[in-house]
Amino acid sequence: MPLFQCLRVISGKIDVLINSNYSVKIFTFTINPIYFTMKKLIFILSCFAFCSFSYAQQTYTIGDKTIVLKTEVEGSLDLLWNSIDGQFRYFIKTKDDALLELKNTKGSNNKFQEEYKQTLSDLTQMDASKVKLTTYSLKVFIDNYNVSKDVNYTTTNTKSNLKLRLGIFGGLTNNPFVKNPNSTINTDSEAVPFLGAELEVVSDKITRHSGFLNLRYTASNDAFEYSSTQLALGYRYRVIHKEAFNIYAQTKFATLTNAKTTTRFIDPNDATNIIVSENSGTTFDVPLIFGIGADIKLGNGYLTFVYDSLFAILIDNEAGFPIDLAIGYKFNL
Repeated sequence: MPLFQCLRVISGKIDVLINSNYSVKIFTFTINPIYFTMKKLIFILSCFAFCSFSYAQQTYTIGDKTIVLKTEVEGSLDLLWNSIDGQFRYFIKTKDDALLELKNTKGSNNKFQEEYKQTLSDLTQMDASKVKLTTYSLKVFIDNYNVSKDVNYTTTNTKSNLKLRLGIFGGLTNNPFVKNPNSTINTDSEAVPFLGAELEVVSDKITRHSGFLNLRYTASNDAFEYSSTQLALGYRYRVIHKEAFNIYAQTKFATLTNAKTTTRFIDPNDATNIIVSENSGTTFDVPLIFGIGADIKLGNGYLTFVYDSLFAILIDNEAGFPIDLAIGYKFNL
């Protein structure tokens, strides 16, 4: 059952219904319509969407205490665990529903006794001497046992490997988050070309998520003499993920920008004289810039389309309508 089951917006309030196997709660957020903009609503809804996950969990009675345990592995033997009072506790559930805790207490010599290894050996008749009391190590051990006992068992022991993709791209932008001193808002005529390269890190198992680092250079034009080189760190979530294509939302949460701005104005003391002022510098920002994109499988990589800089949470939009369109190609390394 999903963690966030219902979200409704009524009369300036957001009600979130949280439903799990053991509790139902309603949280209400009051919105001030004067300060609450559409982009902030989208941001909140996005946060809820990314938090929509849950573990299979159930309530158990151990001694005189009732605790909630998460099911990590399910088969001939089940592996259950949870963090209880700041301590990770692990349990094995057998086919007859017996629940055995995997303990690792300290003896009189102040050394850990590793009782869990004997418990695992007794249950499985397998060597558990190298098993660590961690979720991953226990998961691998119980998974291997279940495979040996049931030919129809589907293993969950899938180690994730990271893969790199190198991309090049180019496009047009009107620098929607940069103030043009020569006009009130950045217009379409001020759109300038940019070129860049990107390194994307993806997992071969968790394919909906990826991180990226991109470097891009933006040129200037006569209408807006602003040029920049920016290094950005970001995250992508693939809303639609298929073998041939995917569509994703992305955010740049950290940027390092070196920029140069040239301003020209008439000398107030001499109308025939043009004064040129140049400003340059490097800034670090945490802007939370959001965009959307798509990858289309082509050869040994992907043809990419990105509409970046749709809006940002922590910096203002200086353009009437943001333009930041790119097309490129990513190679699998």
